[in-house]
Amino acid sequence: MLSRSMVTITRIISAIIVFLLLTACVTETNSRSTTSIDKDKALELHVKLASGYIEKKNRESARHHLRKAFELDRNSIQATAVMARLYELEGEPKLAEENYKKALQRDRGFTEARNSYGMFLYKAQRYEDAYEQFEAAAEDLGYDERAIVLVNVGRTANKLGNTQRAESAFAHAHLLNKNLTSPLIELAEINFQKADYAESKKYLDQYSTMRQPTSRSLLLGIRIERIFGNKDKEASYALLLKNRYPYSREYLEYKQTMSY
Repeated sequence: MLSRSMVTITRIISAIIVFLLLTACVTETNSRSTTSIDKDKALELHVKLASGYIEKKNRESARHHLRKAFELDRNSIQATAVMARLYELEGEPKLAEENYKKALQRDRGFTEARNSYGMFLYKAQRYEDAYEQFEAAAEDLGYDERAIVLVNVGRTANKLGNTQRAESAFAHAHLLNKNLTSPLIELAEINFQKADYAESKKYLDQYSTMRQPTSRSLLLGIRIERIFGNKDKEASYALLLKNRYPYSREYLEYKQTMSY
């Protein structure tokens, strides 16, 4: 039989072994967790860099970072959506659409990809399909860029002849983001077409205080001031249009109206 001291020593050694085993397990678990976090961060970084390079139309660098992203996770939904944008940039519409659809099949709630897909369809003049994607994206109440999505809803509704939905979408976008100028020019245009000239001028004035005039805003300003009989203001807008946008469609349209 073992002596009492030997039993005590044996128990102490066993306890130390158990402690070391548990410590090893915890260390290994923490190591795996850290590795997983590092991998996720690296994936996110590569996707962001690829997206940024696409904005700058740097296809080579974008493709490099997407390759790195897919090496980390070949099923990455975010990388798949950005790859769709790269294919779009490269003039490969079939591959772009395939990747947009693949990303949305994997995550139907991926609002950013749905909005990008809608923009892709809008550029292809597939307005009904684009409208469906934008309306679905606009249902995401928590999406940070929801106001921009609503502007896309409005523009597409206009293309489809649904002026009422367009106006409500632009008004909603303006309510969500007062710093966004695109809803203002759209609402000014819609109200002018409705012959609500005072409301049209209100929106155009707001637009003009927030950004530099565009050929579109100047032509609309000419039309509004002409309605109100303000010849000096009309002439001022006309001069700006001529000097800043002499080759624009709007200046040509203005010249044609003046020739009658």
